[in-house]
Amino acid sequence: MPDENYAIDVRGLNKHFGRHHVVRDLALQVRRGEIFGFLGPNGSGKTTSIRMLCGLLVPDSGSGTCLGLDVIRQPQEIKRRVGYMTQRFSLWEDLTIQENLEFIARMYGMKNIKTAVAASLSRLGLSDRRKQLAGQLSGGWKQRLALASCMLHEPELLLLDEPTAGVDPKARRDFWDQIHGLAASGMSVLVSTHYMDEAERCHKLAYIAWGKLLATGTAAEVVAGCGLTAWEVSGSRLSELAAQLRSLAGVDQVTAFGNVLHVVGRDGQKLFEAITPVQESTPHRWQPIEPSLEDAFISLMASADQVFET
Repeated sequence: MPDENYAIDVRGLNKHFGRHHVVRDLALQVRRGEIFGFLGPNGSGKTTSIRMLCGLLVPDSGSGTCLGLDVIRQPQEIKRRVGYMTQRFSLWEDLTIQENLEFIARMYGMKNIKTAVAASLSRLGLSDRRKQLAGQLSGGWKQRLALASCMLHEPELLLLDEPTAGVDPKARRDFWDQIHGLAASGMSVLVSTHYMDEAERCHKLAYIAWGKLLATGTAAEVVAGCGLTAWEVSGSRLSELAAQLRSLAGVDQVTAFGNVLHVVGRDGQKLFEAITPVQESTPHRWQPIEPSLEDAFISLMASADQVFET
């Protein structure tokens, strides 16, 4: 029997396109009312995974449920109960906002279409723009329209594929305020993103690379699981220092963050031994810090590249 505590509960999902093994033994659990962040580099299998979960693609193998429905045998039923927002704006640009929503409502066979569309327009602040052509909207307003369209049939689960790509910071913040409001009302959300500030706003995270899930948990758990040691360096001529540090055994990554460098290693003792001579011979200021979520994901990406490219 499906566990009613989970909106998504799948294991061993695989998907091939020809000879390419795009998703490898995916196991994922998303609780009801949870915002679950899905991260990974381009081409990692995020979109394919999302399409399997929402019923657009049938897995080659594996098992599990989405909203209590079997992901292998009941994809059509799943489609009716989830909202899927694609990476690219996919509505009709020569129709108005209201016409787009009315058309989508008819596709779902909804009753009381005028009432449902009016409520959706009001909920997302689109009422004053309802007569505006979709093609004339800015990125942030297109995003609102896309969200309105995938929520029109009142889904229990939202699957959002990089919904804020190319959107300005204020629009991104407003969007995430809306998502947290929906989660507070009981809706479950799975969202893929490349933005670390957005990842930190999720209740749980998963990192996927080369089709393989590498880490899952809260942001703190993911960072702790990487076992990293980090130092922050400030001072002058940091680019020259960065080049020197990258050549040292024990230094796994050197990343510039504004006017400082993060120097990170997987083995704390080896890192300390590598940087001690540099600390003693340069005037830079060094201090140990907690590794960031971005440090963790850079490390996960590098580890995945080493494993799958060999």
